Amino acid sequence: MGVKFIKISVCYFVIGACIGMYMSMTEQFTLTPVHVHINLLGWTAMTLAGLIYVAFPAAAETTLAKVHYWVHNIALPIMMIGLALFVSGVSAAIPAVAAGGSFLVFGIIVFAINILKYVKN
Repeated sequence: MGVKFIKISVCYFVIGACIGMYMSMTEQFTLTPVHVHINLLGWTAMTLAGLIYVAFPAAAETTLAKVHYWVHNIALPIMMIGLALFVSGVSAAIPAVAAGGSFLVFGIIVFAINILKYVKN
């Protein structure tokens, strides 16, 4: 699972970089929260989780790791699309941000449980 996390994190990195480049070129920085969250929760957090799973294969081979992977990769796009719409003036997108964010926190809790349970000295 570690390699899957690292590979998908690169996709988030490309998306985050493209959003950053778009904002720089247009001098419109409305999407800054989306840019930051994609880079932090997509690129950085997924890379770190992947490296942890590579370092501790017992944790990577669990159902919890698979749940973490899928929850994170379903929740983050929902949250980011909702956030992009919200900062662009669509207040009706708040439920998507809340649902995606809540689901994402659930995935992070699954990750924490997995690490605490399966990472040993």
